[in-house]
Amino acid sequence: MKWLTPLLVLFVLPSLVSAEESLKPVPIIFDTDIGNDCDDVLALAMLHALESRGECKLLAVTITKDNDLAAPFTDCVNTFYGRGDIPIGVCRSGVTPEEGKFNPLAKAESEGEVRYPHDLVSGKNAPSAVSVLRKTLAVAEDNSVVICQVGFSTNLADLLESPADDFSKLDGMELVKKKVRLLSVMAAAFTDIPDGKTGEPKRYREYNVFKDVPSARRLFDKWPGKIVWSGFEIGLNLRYPHESIERDYDYVEHHPVAEAYELYIKPPHDRPTWDLTSVLVAVRPDHGYFDLSPEGQVTVEEDGYTNFVPGEGGRDRYLILREEQKPRIIEALTLLSSEPPHNVAATSGSER
Repeated sequence: MKWLTPLLVLFVLPSLVSAEESLKPVPIIFDTDIGNDCDDVLALAMLHALESRGECKLLAVTITKDNDLAAPFTDCVNTFYGRGDIPIGVCRSGVTPEEGKFNPLAKAESEGEVRYPHDLVSGKNAPSAVSVLRKTLAVAEDNSVVICQVGFSTNLADLLESPADDFSKLDGMELVKKKVRLLSVMAAAFTDIPDGKTGEPKRYREYNVFKDVPSARRLFDKWPGKIVWSGFEIGLNLRYPHESIERDYDYVEHHPVAEAYELYIKPPHDRPTWDLTSVLVAVRPDHGYFDLSPEGQVTVEEDGYTNFVPGEGGRDRYLILREEQKPRIIEALTLLSSEPPHNVAATSGSER
């Protein structure tokens, strides 16, 4: 599929958010496979910076990586930014059960003490993601919540199929219809992607979709509200500058974001910003960072490939990136990810 021309898309951006909504902090649920790539950690740091700026409220983090260290590491990051009480929910689906390269930071010690203080020691002690999602949505204002899904579709697919419970008399589908304003998802690919060996552009099967195809098919077949997609091509063409990792996080001796980046792949390397782009458009949809496709419908095939069919009134739109937009977006992603905690003393190490 070719890029759509900017003339087709510039006029659609304001419809993502009303004037009244743009004045309020965006209530966000962050659904992540944290541990599989360092962009999840950068995206979580962005959310904390945006909350400190009054632009969003991080209501909960739900995790689609089935490893017992994913939740404790998330708690490390939240605690570092002064928000260790944010609810964390986990799935137990068997998808990517490996520790990952940086989740063991939850167990790391420095000079005989825990390097990153936190109180959630194991995912076994965390509630289920579906229960956290239902509890969080039940008390939210109607049509207010934005869910940012940057991992697999496991949790949200299960949410749609969840029955009424003590949190809400509504089933999952009804609860989403009533409470969720937008789903900002990092998944799929809407252009051909150069083959890693030959360089020839080919149709691409994106990781977040094909690692749990059944859940992706369940979710995107049924999701009742608007979806904005950040395809694989977007983050691939916006690279986080490694110089920022080496320079902008040294206000403490140990920083969980920088250390996760370094453990994932040792710098110098400029990592694609896939998950960060979904956070950016979720919280700042009216800043003109990206263009949007026309309305249409995304479907997931049994083999994990995705299709987009344009259609007026369709549920789905995807991000489009123009060359001239890149510098401004990269600057925003870098500054927000590396912004120190506001009004909160960092809890890791000593200040330099």
